[in-house]
Amino acid sequence: MAESFVLSTGSRIPSVGLGVWQIQPDAANDAIYAAVKAGYRHIDCAAAYNNEEEIHGPIRIKKGTSTMTPENFLPTDIPATWAAMEKLYDSGKARAIGVSNFSCKKLHDLLAVARVPPAVNQVECHPVWQQDKLRKLCQSNGVHLSAFSPLGSPGSPWINGPSVLKNPIVVSVADKLQKTPAQVALRWGIQMGHSVLPKSANESRIKENIDIFGWSIPEDLMAKFSEIKQVRLLTAEFVVHPQAGYNTLEDFWDGEI
Repeated sequence: MAESFVLSTGSRIPSVGLGVWQIQPDAANDAIYAAVKAGYRHIDCAAAYNNEEEIHGPIRIKKGTSTMTPENFLPTDIPATWAAMEKLYDSGKARAIGVSNFSCKKLHDLLAVARVPPAVNQVECHPVWQQDKLRKLCQSNGVHLSAFSPLGSPGSPWINGPSVLKNPIVVSVADKLQKTPAQVALRWGIQMGHSVLPKSANESRIKENIDIFGWSIPEDLMAKFSEIKQVRLLTAEFVVHPQAGYNTLEDFWDGEI
């Protein structure tokens, strides 16, 4: 299995990246240093993570702010925002541009008006929320799917629902392959064709999370994952506000919840 995927622009994206969402600023430097030392070349960062000094999703906030709170929300204008990103691509400042948390409908709508199609859609994806419909849409349009929270983001206050790492099928496959549940969840993602962005500030787990090459999940065990009940864990209630243009979760996810 290749250690990177080729994007529609011809650029490559590493199969495994380090997620830094919810890593405290004073721990982010050490985590990134450990990751680079372990072989990571993809660091997933955003101003909204509030740890960049030491934009994310189909929402819009006031210029100069990074906190996604109601007083900072502005009505969304995805075509205008995308046009500005296309200029960055045209200038050569970005080798590829993409989106995050786009539903099938939002991706359809953007593809209809985009001069430069998005190269990536970064969304929640793991064995408990496999995004089959969205993955097929992305694949048919040359959009790479990149998975945040590929381990289910255990311990996050924003996450509600069943544990990915304690799922009986994930645990059973891990036991049979003599791997950890985290390694199996990440390997499943890569074999499904998307990159994965596990978050950790622990050096040993950072190393473990990239140790997913040189072995694979056999087809008969991969088929078991289709039996897992599907639940979106990150519902993103914090973006629901009339000022953002989303009055309900159904509005934000276009019914895909």
